[in-house]
Amino acid sequence: MKKIKLKELESCLQQVDTFESPKLLLEQYPTRPHIAACMLYTIHNTFDDIENKTVADLGCGCGMLSIGSAMLGAGLCVGFDIDADALEIFNRNVEEFELTNINMVQCDVCSLSDSMSETFDTVIMNPPFGTKHNKGMDVFFLKTALQLAKTAVYSLHKTSTRQHIQKKADEWKVKMEVIAELKYDLPASYKFHKKKSVDIEVDFIRFSAEKLLN
Repeated sequence: MKKIKLKELESCLQQVDTFESPKLLLEQYPTRPHIAACMLYTIHNTFDDIENKTVADLGCGCGMLSIGSAMLGAGLCVGFDIDADALEIFNRNVEEFELTNINMVQCDVCSLSDSMSETFDTVIMNPPFGTKHNKGMDVFFLKTALQLAKTAVYSLHKTSTRQHIQKKADEWKVKMEVIAELKYDLPASYKFHKKKSVDIEVDFIRFSAEKLLN
């Protein structure tokens, strides 16, 4: 397969359509193309966890991480999201990019059944950060991801929650490694946002899933 350079990947991801009317209750903030490209490039080149692998994208939204994974040669990437409107945009994106190694499933990520345990080699996600109405949602997503993954989970979490996430990883006996500290540029998406954009400090974390949850 042709090797894609980081800038080329980012340039492609800038073409991905995102939310037309983001839903506050679902914390719908698209993963920025630059962050998505850096995440995926690292997962692919440093850890070899994308090419020819089965990849799950939890809370996939309009498919930014799924599409990037597919471009990097994932054997199959499956995006899971509760929102039909987001998946409609995702589907349009997939058709636009003419990708054949992507599927999508509409469901509540937190209710993915135990029957899917260890179904995927790799899980990649930008979960809800668990703010306002969604307290603890980041941990629910992480727990589900660790149940689905055979090898590793890659996730974004607010740096301010690092100790809490580490405590959970210790509790579940999984290895947690902060790969990078990122500035997540969050553009004003909702009426209550006073600033044009705000930088949130975010950890890009790898969880080794060899010791999975019971």
